[in-house]
Amino acid sequence: MSKLGLLLLVALATLAATTVALDTPYQLSGRVYCDTCHFGFETNVTRYIPGAEVHLECKDEKSDTKLVFRDATKTNERGRFTFHVGEDHGDQYCDVVLVKSPWPHCKNIDPVRGRSRVIITDLNGIRSFRRHANNMGFFQDYVFPVCSDLYKFYFHSDDM
Repeated sequence: MSKLGLLLLVALATLAATTVALDTPYQLSGRVYCDTCHFGFETNVTRYIPGAEVHLECKDEKSDTKLVFRDATKTNERGRFTFHVGEDHGDQYCDVVLVKSPWPHCKNIDPVRGRSRVIITDLNGIRSFRRHANNMGFFQDYVFPVCSDLYKFYFHSDDM
């Protein structure tokens, strides 16, 4: 093969690789947990929920009410979820939203940690197709007995 032919082959391979990279879907992930202490955040006694239903919803930037995209998934055995989104959502408002817990004792959505705003565009300077949503939680019906000790640990200070 001539040098010109080899150069042309390398150029075409580079172009093909660039095209594949541009078509790479966004990968959005996060976790869903059961807030066993009702603290509003994860602790060392937090349990992650397999099989929780999670939606990804994107709304029109002008109205913030018109739903233009929705996808649904469930968490894996470790409470992790992943969405593969093939298109850029530009200036749309996109949120990951908790929908349903399979655990009957942990089914009340935390009103503060029940959704997570995400950015699904490459027009913002983020140089990766990977996105991460803040972990989201459900409240357990009862509080673990160890939570009173954890409360003292997290919220008590000798400086107060």
